[in-house]
Amino acid sequence: MAGAHTFLFSDLVGFTALTDAEGDERAADVATDFCRRVRELLPEHRTEEIKSIGDAVMLRADDPALGIRLGLRIVDELERVEGFPAVRVGIHTGGAVCRDGDWYGATVNVAARLCSAAAGGQVLASEEAVAAAGALHDLELGERRLHWLKNVTEPVSARTVAARERFGRFRRRLSEVGALLGPAAGSPA
Repeated sequence: MAGAHTFLFSDLVGFTALTDAEGDERAADVATDFCRRVRELLPEHRTEEIKSIGDAVMLRADDPALGIRLGLRIVDELERVEGFPAVRVGIHTGGAVCRDGDWYGATVNVAARLCSAAAGGQVLASEEAVAAAGALHDLELGERRLHWLKNVTEPVSARTVAARERFGRFRRRLSEVGALLGPAAGSPA
C-alpha cells in the first residue's frame, strides 16, 4: 500500500479506576513506567513514538509486520510485570497526514478506536494492517469480526493477533476445563 503508515495505540486498561483507588502519584508512576517500557521496544521494531497522552501512547511503524509484532511485545512484556495493569493495543494501516510532528486522518482515528475496542491483554489489528504485514506464519489470527467504532461511519474488519504459543496455552486450558466438566458442559455427548 503506497503512502501507507501503520499506527499503533496502546493504553492501560482500568487506569481511571487505578487512579481512583491508588491516587494520582501512583497512577502517574504507572503511566510513566508504561511509556518508558514501550519506548525501550521501539528501535528493534523500527517504530517511532508520536506522543504519549496520560496512560496511552501513539506510535507509527515503518513496517506493518514489525508494528504488529511490537503490539504483541508490548502486551507480552507488560503481562510479565507483577501487579501491572492489563495493556491493550489497536493497529491500523492506511494513509495519514503529518503536521508539526503529529499525524492526522482516518487511519489514526481507526487505530485509536481499535485500541478502545480491544480487551485487556489483546492486540486488535485491522484487516488492512494484517494484509499489509504479509505472511505472519508464527502468529495466530483470530476470527475476522466487524467492529462498529465510535464516530467511524462504516464498520471496521479486524482480528485479534497472538503468538501461536499463547493460543496453544489458551486451547490447552480450555481442554483441561472441558475434561474436568465432562461432556455435558460443552458439547453433545
